[in-house]
Amino acid sequence: MNLVGTSLGGIPMCHGAGGMAGHVRFGVRTGGSLVFVGLFLADPAATLFQLFPTSVLGAILFFGGLELAAGSHGSGLDKNDRYVLLVTAGVSKWNMGAGYLAGLLLWHCFQRGWLKA
Repeated sequence: MNLVGTSLGGIPMCHGAGGMAGHVRFGVRTGGSLVFVGLFLADPAATLFQLFPTSVLGAILFFGGLELAAGSHGSGLDKNDRYVLLVTAGVSKWNMGAGYLAGLLLWHCFQRGWLKA
């Protein structure tokens, strides 16, 4: 399902897809790095995750979700515009004014080249 769906512009639909997108978004490009962490750094990594506040881990999850959602090509928008759309919609579910400001700020950051999707 994932091979056919993603080749048609869909997003991966398994439990590991969010973790995979998070890894790719933050620079991990091969499966070897995950094997290395799993074999040699599992306990220190677990301790490290306990040291981070849950809000930091939530932000990582947020960007992983954005990576998955922006990968769908259902609209005619480029990737930067899809990010702005998704951030604006996501934050607006909490507060409409904050959503507007977050979308506007993100759009300006992309336009000025401060961020790259």
